[in-house]
Amino acid sequence: MTRTASELAEYLGCVLEGDGSVRLSGVAAPDMAQDGDLIYVEGARHLERAAASRACCAVVALGIALPGKTLLRSANPKLTFARAAAWLVPPAPIATGVHPTAVVAPTARLAPGVAVGPYAVIEEGAEVGPGSEVGAFCFLGREARLGEGCRLYPRVTLYEGARLGNRVIVHSGAVIGADGFGYVAGEGKRWKFPQVGELQIGDDVEIGANTTIDRGSLGRTQISSGVKLDNLVHIAHNVQIGENTVIAAQVGISGSAVIGSDVAFGGQAGLGEHCRVEDRAIVGGQAGILPGKIIHSGQIVWGTPARTLSAFKKQFAWFERLPELARRVQQMEQWRASGEE
Repeated sequence: MTRTASELAEYLGCVLEGDGSVRLSGVAAPDMAQDGDLIYVEGARHLERAAASRACCAVVALGIALPGKTLLRSANPKLTFARAAAWLVPPAPIATGVHPTAVVAPTARLAPGVAVGPYAVIEEGAEVGPGSEVGAFCFLGREARLGEGCRLYPRVTLYEGARLGNRVIVHSGAVIGADGFGYVAGEGKRWKFPQVGELQIGDDVEIGANTTIDRGSLGRTQISSGVKLDNLVHIAHNVQIGENTVIAAQVGISGSAVIGSDVAFGGQAGLGEHCRVEDRAIVGGQAGILPGKIIHSGQIVWGTPARTLSAFKKQFAWFERLPELARRVQQMEQWRASGEE
């Protein structure tokens, strides 16, 4: 899609400086940009790269000078650039129409504008909202629900009864609504505990490739609106996640954990069962939260077991000194032993 700088400035609510007739059709990093690409500059340290770029238009922070280029001034250049990218470079279609090899049950309901790719399977009673796209080899189980404007990339699996809101993006290989890991020991074996609950995913959620989200055991697994999940995240049964929380790759969340809104998780963090992470907390990469523990609102925690960042830094500093301290203790013991002799 091609837009002029003037059209883009009006759409984004930016102040335009320079030639508004410049035509833009893409976005790029400064070093790779061509004439029709838009770039962005957040601070002075990026000015040299931007000035040398072939791009003729840039989103810049207030007070940034960039002679010779058309400028779109913004208080938040990165956000403005992201909005511009969504307008200039919409994602390519995943599917077009309903492919003849797709298997769609007679009782499944496909709204107007739904696209279904090759060899996808949509079972009895499943429902797909207007404008949603279902990629090749996807599977939608009985009574699964997909809202409006969703995008399922190839080989996504929705188990029976999984419910997704509007504008949900699910990347390849994700499995949504599988049984949770619940067993009861007795009579010399492990008995499977019922995994018959619900799974509800809100609007504007994005789910990374090969991520797995289990259905509730007897209750519900709830992923609220605006949540963003990276690749290879695992969410167990009955987990509750609040709005706009972001979770990086390889995080594992045990059953019945409760996570608030606007929480951020670094990669490979692990959460024990029934723990609680309150709103706006930050959990560092590889941090481990013990079962039942509470991370309070706004706290930044790191390490295993998770502790406040200030406590982690102090303890880590002492940990780094352990070899030196061990040598000193050894010397003291040797001195004491020689004195006793």
